[in-house]
Amino acid sequence: MPSPQISPAELAARLAQDSGLTVIDVRTPGEFAELHAAPAKNIPLPDLTPSTLADAGHHAPDAPVYVLCQSGARAAKACERLAGAGFDHAVLVSGGTEAWVAAGLPVVRGATRAISLERQVRIGAGALVLLGVVLSQALHPGFVWLSGFVGAGLVFAGATGFCGMALLLAKAPWNRA
Repeated sequence: MPSPQISPAELAARLAQDSGLTVIDVRTPGEFAELHAAPAKNIPLPDLTPSTLADAGHHAPDAPVYVLCQSGARAAKACERLAGAGFDHAVLVSGGTEAWVAAGLPVVRGATRAISLERQVRIGAGALVLLGVVLSQALHPGFVWLSGFVGAGLVFAGATGFCGMALLLAKAPWNRA
């Protein structure tokens, strides 16, 4: 069952009524530090559990938690993860931080410029494909399979929404606090 959704404008209206609502951003700490919705707290997707929610100050298990990321894909995964752990009150903020900014709602801008996780995946996949092609021409034709493997991974990620490279990159030191 898909998680309930709320628009950034609707969430802002609810926050105006109750500033104690829990809003979490599941992007990497670097992405969060660069730009985030003003009321959001950062709990990266790989670290998200009901107990990390409690550690972040969410102590009412029957109260909703509003979840956002860059555009909504990671937040949807976060809501699924919470539902799988028995937490049924996760609400997806549709459109994520991009929609929050587009709506003109308050944000916190950091001094750092982080490369988003999605761009890191594109850079990594492109570099591996290029490396496979170059090595297959320079050393041995079998290296072309590296490019094929990466292509298959991209097709799988697009079809299923699961990207192993993104999960690995999210754990990289530059994506941690």
